[in-house]
Amino acid sequence: MKKNKIFIQIASYRDPELLPTLRDCIEKAKYPKNLVFSIAWQHSPEDAWDNLDEFKDDKRFKIIDIPHLESEGVCWARNKLQGQYDDEEYTLQLDSHHRFIQNWDEELIKMYKQLKEMGHEKPLITGYIPSYDPDNDPGGRINEPWIMHFDRFSPDGILHTMPDTIDDYKDRTRPIPARFYSAHFAFTTGDFVKEVPHDPNFYFHGEEHSISARAYTWGYDLFHPVKTTIWHEYTRRGKKKQWDDVSTWYIKQNGSIERCQQLFYMKPRTQDFGIYDFGPVRTLDDYEKYAGISFQKRAVQQYTMDKKLPPNPILSNEEYEASFVKIFKHCIDVGYDLVPEKDYDFWAIAFHDEQNETMFRQDADENEIRGFFNDPDKYCKIWRQFETSKQPAYWVVWPHSKSKGWCERLTGNIG
Repeated sequence: MKKNKIFIQIASYRDPELLPTLRDCIEKAKYPKNLVFSIAWQHSPEDAWDNLDEFKDDKRFKIIDIPHLESEGVCWARNKLQGQYDDEEYTLQLDSHHRFIQNWDEELIKMYKQLKEMGHEKPLITGYIPSYDPDNDPGGRINEPWIMHFDRFSPDGILHTMPDTIDDYKDRTRPIPARFYSAHFAFTTGDFVKEVPHDPNFYFHGEEHSISARAYTWGYDLFHPVKTTIWHEYTRRGKKKQWDDVSTWYIKQNGSIERCQQLFYMKPRTQDFGIYDFGPVRTLDDYEKYAGISFQKRAVQQYTMDKKLPPNPILSNEEYEASFVKIFKHCIDVGYDLVPEKDYDFWAIAFHDEQNETMFRQDADENEIRGFFNDPDKYCKIWRQFETSKQPAYWVVWPHSKSKGWCERLTGNIG
C-alpha cells in the first residue's frame, strides 16, 4: 500500500462550498503531500463559480467531470469515485462542504492507530460530525462531538438516525463504539474502498444503514470520534440538489427502497447484490444483535432506544425475541395552502388502521400549532411517535379555528 497516503472521496453537486472545502482541507493538513483527492465534479454551466481549474494540473487530484444532468445520484457518484482508488493506506469519505482543524490528518491517523493497538483489526471512524455555518464561520461552529442514535423506521423500512452530543466527551480519551455509519465522514483503511464499495443502485435513502451493516459483516468495528477534527454543513440553504434538476429522481429512489428491502430480507430476494452484499466475516444477524435492530420486524431493542452504547447485551433466544419494541414515528406534512386560517386553536391529530379504528391520537394545542408555521419549506411538519405492532393505514388532521369552527378534515395514506 502507499504508506501514509489518504484517498479522499468527495462527491460534489453544484456546491459553492467545494472550493473552500478543498482549500481548507489542504491548508490545515500537516502532510498535504500525502493527500489524494478523488472528486465527482457534478457541475452546471450556470454556475460560474464552480471551477476547478486551480487543481486540474495538481497531481494529487483525480477529477471526474460530470455534467449535472448526467448525474444519477450521490451513491452512483460515490461509486465512480471509488474506481480511482490506487492502494492508498487510508481513505476519508466526505461531502463537499466541510471545515478542518489544524493537523486534522495527523489526528485521524492517531485515532485509527490507537484503536488498532486496542485490538481492533479494522477500525472505522465515522459519524455525524458537528456543524458549521458558511455565513458565520468560524463563529457558527459547534465544537462538541456528536453521536448517532436510532430515530425510526419509516413505513417503507428505511432506518433513520439522529445526532446528539456526547455529553462526557471531555472525560474520554478514545473513540466510542458506534452502531451506524455516516456517508459524510468516514475514515479507515484504504481496503474499505474495495471491500465495502458504495452500491450505485442506491439513490439516497438506505445508503448509510446498508453500509453500516455491510461494514460490520466485513469485520469493521465502528466508532464515533470524541474529538472534533472536521465540521459539516447540514442545511445547504438555497443550494441545488440533484433531485431539484431531474424530475424523474423518484423512479430511482423507489428502486433504491426496493433494493434496500431485499438486501435486508424484508422482501424475498430477486436481485443479485454481488459485491454489494454482506461480507464473509460476520453475519447480518451478528450486526442486528450488536446494534439492537431487527430489519425484518422493523423493530428496535429498548437498550438501543435508551441511547446506550453498543454492543447490546447478549440474551437468550427467548429474551432476545421479547426485547424488541415496535416504534412508529412519522412526520405528517401539511402544506400551508391547506391550512389558510390565522386563528387556529386546536388540531385533532390521529392515526387509523384499515378498519378505520383509531390507533393513536395526540392533538396539537395553540402553542404547537404556531410552531408549525415556522418552516422554510412552507409545510406544517407534524411529528408523532407511538408503540404499535402494526403500521397505521392513514392519518387525520382536523383543524379548528376560533372564527370558523371545524375546518376541512385532512387525511393522508401511509404507504
